[in-house]
Amino acid sequence: QVQLVESGGGLVQTGDSLRLSCAASGRTFSRNAMGWFRQAPGKEREIVARISMSGGGTYYADSVKGRFTISRDNSKNTVDLQMNSLKPEDTAVYYCAAAISGTYSLLPAGYNYWGQGTQVTVSS
Repeated sequence: QVQLVESGGGLVQTGDSLRLSCAASGRTFSRNAMGWFRQAPGKEREIVARISMSGGGTYYADSVKGRFTISRDNSKNTVDLQMNSLKPEDTAVYYCAAAISGTYSLLPAGYNYWGQGTQVTVSS
């Protein structure tokens, strides 16, 4: 089992940067691919970025490619999301999630452990 706790959200202005961090507990952290999702009011939850178990493979949504970077440290059980050049449309609750072991998915249904979420608000 994996427990996830996000931190690092806040209110920033357009063009600013934020770094989200997700701390995981549980012995199986390194066996799970990890994802960052976001959900804006009235919209479905969508994937932002995904990182493989080893950290060697990453995926980014087109909307954040070139601006966001996902990374993980398996020795510290953490996965981070560095967000640069933030835009108002990045405003959402951001969630850290652990993928179902042995699967590859970009959909929320492919992830079975979730953090509580952290709010990111980007003002124009």
